[in-house]
Amino acid sequence: MDCAGRTTACMRDAAEQVCELFPAIYLRFCKRRKAADIHVTPQMDAVLLHLATSGPLTIGEMATHFGRAQSVVSGIVTGLEKKGLLERMRDERDRRRTLVWLTGEARAVLSRRQQVLDVGRVERALRRMREDERHGLVEGMRALVRTVTVDARSLERGTEHRRTVR
Repeated sequence: MDCAGRTTACMRDAAEQVCELFPAIYLRFCKRRKAADIHVTPQMDAVLLHLATSGPLTIGEMATHFGRAQSVVSGIVTGLEKKGLLERMRDERDRRRTLVWLTGEARAVLSRRQQVLDVGRVERALRRMREDERHGLVEGMRALVRTVTVDARSLERGTEHRRTVR
């Protein structure tokens, strides 16, 4: 599609095509969960993700963050311990405090779950494309992500920022 004049209708058509193609791409390349993957409830998932961003915390600190009773958070932590995803340890600065932290297995699970697309499937598809098509695809995706990042920063500053994608 050539939108040299960058008309509104042409940009709208391009946006609609991207939106139409995205679900097909996702469905064809989405990473399938393996039966061996560890199952966690949404509450367990929230605890893992919070710890991954915050660092080790006490049960009380997590209970405050989630607005839940300590007994509820303690039960979630115990369930995650049984799955080998969390461990309790003494705080080196204050031996009276017990901290909860991710195990190596939890970090590996979180890393695997962040990968939305199956790398092997994408690689096989890319092998069937011409070099210029592969390059164009990657550069186009980078440009799309970059423009959204720029727009988000502009919104945070309260200024509208338009960027022309080349």
